[in-house]
Amino acid sequence: MNGTLTAGEALPSIRSLAKSLQISVLTVQKAYDLLQEDGFIETTAGKGCFVSARNQDFYLEEQQKKIERHFSEAIELARACGVPLNTLLNLLTLLYEED
Repeated sequence: MNGTLTAGEALPSIRSLAKSLQISVLTVQKAYDLLQEDGFIETTAGKGCFVSARNQDFYLEEQQKKIERHFSEAIELARACGVPLNTLLNLLTLLYEED
């Protein structure tokens, strides 16, 4: 989700991941199944599991929903405090452009 893995990148095998994490193979299998169900990974028989390219739009949509929730909270607070829209926009611009 954070972009560490790129589309098409191979994931560790279920057995090797289970061994390295010292957890059950069934736990890793369940996690991979859920990731595949949600479209985050693709499985190719005999080749393994790979990061899916098609779910980037879903990820971006989810991030935008989070941003919208935070904006809604900020707007509600600004209205309650009497902060005008142009002041809020100036603050957002300043914070966004800040290093």
